[in-house]
Amino acid sequence: MTLIKSISGIRGTIGGKEDESLTPLDIVKYTTAFADVIITGDNKKVVVGRDARLSGQMVNQLVCGTLMSKGIDVIDLDLSTTPTVEMVVVKEKAAGGIILTASHNPKQWNALKLLNAEGEFISAEQGADIIDKVKSSDFEYNEIDSIGSYELMEGTIDWHIDEIIKLSMVDVEAISKRNFTIAVDAVNSTGGIAVPALLRKLGVQNVIELYCEPTGKFPHNPEPLPEHLKDLSDTVLKNNADLGITVDPDVDRLAFVSENGDMFGEEYTLVAVADYVLSQKKGNTVSNLSSTRALKVITEKHGASYAASAVGEVNVVKMMKETDAIIGGEGNGGIILPELHYGRDALVGIALFLSHLAKCGKPMSHLKASYPTFIISKNKIELTPEIDVDSILTQLQEKYKKQPINTIDGVKIEFDEEWVHLRKSNTEPIIRIYAEGSTMRVADSLANKIKSNIKEMIS
Repeated sequence: MTLIKSISGIRGTIGGKEDESLTPLDIVKYTTAFADVIITGDNKKVVVGRDARLSGQMVNQLVCGTLMSKGIDVIDLDLSTTPTVEMVVVKEKAAGGIILTASHNPKQWNALKLLNAEGEFISAEQGADIIDKVKSSDFEYNEIDSIGSYELMEGTIDWHIDEIIKLSMVDVEAISKRNFTIAVDAVNSTGGIAVPALLRKLGVQNVIELYCEPTGKFPHNPEPLPEHLKDLSDTVLKNNADLGITVDPDVDRLAFVSENGDMFGEEYTLVAVADYVLSQKKGNTVSNLSSTRALKVITEKHGASYAASAVGEVNVVKMMKETDAIIGGEGNGGIILPELHYGRDALVGIALFLSHLAKCGKPMSHLKASYPTFIISKNKIELTPEIDVDSILTQLQEKYKKQPINTIDGVKIEFDEEWVHLRKSNTEPIIRIYAEGSTMRVADSLANKIKSNIKEMIS
């Protein structure tokens, strides 16, 4: 059983013992602490939404009830998406929001993703305050005359879609004229509600729905990686579809399958969308240190500047604001368009990508071939309590001290045309090892070399 406390929220497996996994007691405690930190004035409104995972309804009732017991007026979106909740927080002028989702994690996981009044993830300082309050457990709840209210708000996904359609860069006419046939794999979560609805409003008449019932019974590992998308690839080929679309359970990550059944690549989701946005509007871009250098190449081709942030949406958003970036995100298929809101949003990513594909007039595989080729090998090492991660990273810095090294988030080491980035995950007990090269063989070779170094250090 696992409970992880980070700036990404409170994430854990359902069941087990208090403070060792995500139990009802932990849900109540962290929700209470969030209320104490986020409510600083007269605004006592909080938005709540959830993905479709099996524990969602149980967690939702605990969170909503706890917030009400703190005198907070709850706006419950029920089944929703992460970007929808983020936008509704701003629309309703709420003090904050809570999204009940463990993103790409399997069914036994759930989490509380915590938002501020801007509909953005809370700061590291606020996260630390919440953890400290739980440690002290000095909580107080309201008496009967001052408990909060509850409102179930419907139609917010449709409103979110309408806001996307209004964007000048979204070309509904061009998309409709291409008469796309599109297959959608939504892993039986809320993407099954949102993505087909978006496609139809974009003028796509031929939508093949695969795993679009929001039952929470994930038909495969919900992380949108190539090894999990064989059914989508097969469906694209079988139906002669123009492309396949997949999202994670809370609809903030986006990946595509090309018309030939090949993976477009999560890394290239942001690259392609940024290429389109920069062709329509001048501005800068941001991604994190673990994302492909292809974005930098594309950005500079458009005469703009690229910057790399520490990993984590809150860090990407911070740097986007500092550099006035007009598009940004993460190489895991996360698209952030400030014109809509500062949050990863698969739905706006779909609308922009389809506008790009429709206007270029070529098959998806041809579009992919037009971009510089870089391949990232994504690896991980499971952590045990006796492993000293900081010591390992320090030893690696010393070993490769002659190479350019970036330490703003873990350790990133440059090797001519390749790089490797090592960091401790915020959401899982692992060290992530990402390596990029011109081919998978080159990237794997570099990653394996670093893994061997680490194993030697551990032993």
